[in-house]
Amino acid sequence: MSNYGYFMEPQNFSVNDGDGIRTTIFFAGCPLNCRWCANPEGLEDVRRISFNAETCIGCGKCALNCPEDIGINLNLPEEREKCTSCGRCVEYCPTGSRKKLVKRYAIEDILEIIKRQEIFYRYSGGGVTFSGGEATLQQDILRVLVNNLYDRAVNLAIETSGYFEFEEVKDILKRMDLIFIDIKHMDDIKHKKFTGIGNTKILNNIKRLNELNVDVVVRIPVIVGVNADRRNIIETARFVNKNIKNPKIELLPYHNFGDEKYEVLGIEKPSGEFKRPSPDLLDKLKNLIKAEGVNIVNFK
Repeated sequence: MSNYGYFMEPQNFSVNDGDGIRTTIFFAGCPLNCRWCANPEGLEDVRRISFNAETCIGCGKCALNCPEDIGINLNLPEEREKCTSCGRCVEYCPTGSRKKLVKRYAIEDILEIIKRQEIFYRYSGGGVTFSGGEATLQQDILRVLVNNLYDRAVNLAIETSGYFEFEEVKDILKRMDLIFIDIKHMDDIKHKKFTGIGNTKILNNIKRLNELNVDVVVRIPVIVGVNADRRNIIETARFVNKNIKNPKIELLPYHNFGDEKYEVLGIEKPSGEFKRPSPDLLDKLKNLIKAEGVNIVNFK
């Protein structure tokens, strides 16, 4: 097993991904390709370099020091194709217009980041949340981190798409204190249209979570034009009520905060057809869910 993995920048002092103050560890790589993804840099488990043309002063130091002879504008398709994401340009950029969005970390580096924050977990009832991308894609690294932190009595949570082989990661999931798992759409065809894969494996994995005796929160990224209709929300609530012992749902309103990442990675932004639900619509959806016997929770 490699001692290294690919991660986006860890986030300390997070209060949205479980109880208390937490450190969120973002694994790179994801089996889904959601058309609204807010973390496009994490779709692959490889190093990723961004380029912000607005802050670039055109000094050319990146180009002078690039072993692949790439020019200043990294976002040109032909330049992106040549880039190996070695990161030398980042070291020479005086304005921070080039950045490493995905880095290669040793297990020891991640554990050291967490160790420096443990005092905040102890006093706030917080801990560590594994996110992504999809953390279970790098399951060997994830397993080492989980086992180490579990032995140190650190509260553990995971945010997952649910697209994994259950038996392969069952031992990891059993050590969680909280599992956040997404249901993006109950209709298999629409799920595939918007994420690139069907939902059968995800729904089957959710059914099996009762084997773990771990608290579960089903999250729905609420997107007008995708899944915010009455029928889908009711079907989701009924599925959760039937298959989760203590059924809970959290609604996550769509946002486009990640659009800048698409720009600096030189890739097309999500479609303008995706809309954020209004507060009134969210209230109506919450009432539909509660009417099906499912509790509404909110970690935001």
